[in-house]
Amino acid sequence: MVRIGAFLVGLFFAGWLLISFLMGAAAYVSEPPAKTVEHEFHEHPKKVDFSFSGPLGKFDQAQLQRGFQVFKEVCSACHSLKFVAFRDLAGIGYNEAEIKAIAKQWAIKTPDVDPKTGEMSTRDPVPADYFPKPFANNVAAAAANNNAIPPDLSLMTKARHDGSAYVYSLLTGYQTQPAELLKHFPDAKTPEGLHYNPYFANLNLAMAPPLTADGQVTYGDGTKATVDQMSQDVAAFLTWTAEPKLENRRRAGLATIVFLLIATGLAYMSYQNIWADKKKAA
Repeated sequence: MVRIGAFLVGLFFAGWLLISFLMGAAAYVSEPPAKTVEHEFHEHPKKVDFSFSGPLGKFDQAQLQRGFQVFKEVCSACHSLKFVAFRDLAGIGYNEAEIKAIAKQWAIKTPDVDPKTGEMSTRDPVPADYFPKPFANNVAAAAANNNAIPPDLSLMTKARHDGSAYVYSLLTGYQTQPAELLKHFPDAKTPEGLHYNPYFANLNLAMAPPLTADGQVTYGDGTKATVDQMSQDVAAFLTWTAEPKLENRRRAGLATIVFLLIATGLAYMSYQNIWADKKKAA
């Protein structure tokens, strides 16, 4: 009796769930939800072929250094890299002397405390320091950026779907709001002070286009600094800041797969050898 009762209770709940699902599906078909401007005009990131794309891809150190230059000369005025230290730049090919020079010449100073007076002060960064924030706090950041707080970029490419392509698409995606959008959604006009970008979640971005013209940055290796090139380079650099051990992780993963394949093969051969006599006897 207990089993029958449990079966009937389970059957009741299963039937109730099925009825609820069918009613919800019918309501969705008969009265579909209203389309939103974000749903209709938001675009997925563009397809970009980076050197580190794919399971065997590797970082291009020259590109990473160019991307760091773009960050230094363009992005660092508003955005921080709070999880990256100057000494980490050794991972993209800079030597100790170069890192010391980069830290010392960094435009934003590191907050410090005067040991004699106990008052707040600043000093030149050293390689052990993390990149200093461009604003003292969120209030100052919002006041300088149309009430929007520029996000930290250390992990940005991991915080967004297809992050590397997202950063590239966002930087190259600024455009005039299409007339078709205003035709179907007349109340969705981009507010004053914001900028239309279909790759941003709500289409309207407080950040003005940071890369506006070819040659905005002068690359030391002679690479032509087009807007497209600068966008790819800084996207690659931010991928490295988010995943500095990407290449090591992929090598470890590949080695693990090879090991497991070999171990599986040996285990199968051992199995065949152990049971060979038993099979013959049978």
